[in-house]
Parts: sequence; structure tokens; C-alpha cells
Amino acid sequence: MHSIPTEWFNSPLSNHQNEPMTVVLAGVGADSTNLGTLGPLYDDGRFEYIPIPEKTSETSERETLGSWTLQHDDRVAADLTTRIEPQPVRGGVETVTGDALENWPLHHDPNFAALTYGEHRTSGYLSRLSALESGDVVGFYAGLRRPDGERAHRYLIGYFTVDRVDVLSPDTPAAERANVLAAHSDNAHAKRARGGELYLADKSVVFIDGREPGGLFDRHPIRLSEYEVKPGNERAQYYLRDEIAAAWTITEGGENMMYKPAYRCDCTGEAFRRLVGPLENRTADDAAIGCSTAP
Repeated sequence: MHSIPTEWFNSPLSNHQNEPMTVVLAGVGADSTNLGTLGPLYDDGRFEYIPIPEKTSETSERETLGSWTLQHDDRVAADLTTRIEPQPVRGGVETVTGDALENWPLHHDPNFAALTYGEHRTSGYLSRLSALESGDVVGFYAGLRRPDGERAHRYLIGYFTVDRVDVLSPDTPAAERANVLAAHSDNAHAKRARGGELYLADKSVVFIDGREPGGLFDRHPIRLSEYEVKPGNERAQYYLRDEIAAAWTITEGGENMMYKPAYRCDCTGEAFRRLVGPLENRTADDAAIGCSTAP
């Protein structure tokens, strides 16, 4: 059940045999555009993954901003902000504050406990993620900031090995759509579907279920970004580090990281896992690209 829009079939990204697609990096997690803040990165290398707020309150997701406890702090996600504007597609902008803020559901995506991820963004996300197959890898990066106020950066925070990929388009028959939603019941996009319809019914959504090895790094995420002024520019921006692009053979996604591009890495899943190091018992050396020897 892999319902990919027909316009993708002529793209080289849709042909896994001719153009191996083994690793895609996706930008995820809370940031200034949704929660109004970034997850913290502590001095000992530990960090917090905080999902974005959901666009709608109509979801079966049980995790809320008030229930999402930080792993290395005594706060919850709601303590990191005073208001959010989920900007629901239906009904205009909604400002959420106070008790309603604590009760507002999270868009728990990716879900590292269930190893599932869904995506509707275009700009390379749908095409690159839809081309993944069982055994490939999807990596996840997020913006993190140190408590002392140092400049924030984007960091690889984890990954999982792909087990199953399904794509729903607006033209997918209702019966097939129902089967896909049931197969990915832990996915945030399935949880906010109503009456067999996706929340964004006019968009395609890719559903990816993962398998081990996979999960969040326990500490020492890998910094992907550099903040600098490129030749010909007047202002500094966030760019992909040259060392990362070379080590992971990143071939698509561009160098500008401002808008969380989807990156294509022309390396095998096994090579990627070796380069990024173990998920647990990580050391600072594992965050230094090219230094890890973990299997």
C-alpha cells in the first residue's frame, strides 16, 4: 500500500534502484515558530526533545504541553512558554494561554517510543521520504540552545531504521486510506484524522514506521549548523556545516538551514549509523564527525 502521487514517478527520487536513497534527514521539534522557544542543550551533553504543539485540539493524542515532562529538568513543556498560536488551518489563528496551554495536545511526531513519523511538508520532504524503503534510515534534527544563552544551532538528535512506508494522497480510495491509518495508529497524523479523513485532506502525507536500531541519542547530539556570513551576503545565516556535508555525502537539500530542509545523504544506513555513533552511552567524541567507531 504505497500510494504515491503520479507526478513523482518520473522523478529520480522515486526510483530506489537507479538512485539509492538510504538516508534522509528531517527537521523536527519545537522552535520559535511554534512553541516560541527551543529545547535546551545542557552542559553535560544531555538535551530535551520537545514535539511541536498540535494544530488542532481534535486528536486522540494524550500528551499535552502540561504532561510532557522534561527528561533532565523538573519542568514540563508548558513551562517553557506563556502562549502559543497553533494557527489551525480551519478557523484562523488561535491564541492559547493559561490552563488551556497546559491542556493543549502535542503533535508527537516523530514518536521515538513507537518509532513512527509522518510528514506532509513539500520542498523535498514528501518526495525524499516517500522514496525510502525498508532498511533505509531517517535521521532527525532539531534546534537546541544552551541555558547560558549561547547561539542556538541545529543538531542531529536521533534516527530510526525504516520498516514500512505508506503515502496517502487526496485521491487515495477511502478503504485504502482507512487501512493505512489503522496500520499507523500511533502516528500523530493518524491520531488527528477524523472520520477516515486526514486533517489536511488536500495534502499528501507520508507515514513511516521504524524498527531498531533507532531512537533518541541519550546525550551529545551532533551539531549540523554553522552561523556565518557567506561571501556576497550582508547578514549571517544558519548553514549546513561543510564537515557534515562531506562526511555524510549530502547531495540534496542545499546549504541554507534556515527553514529546516530535508537532506538526502548518499550513504548506506550502516555507514550512517557508524558515523553518528551509538544511541546510548554516547561520549563527546561521538558528536565529533568522523571520530566514531561504533557499529
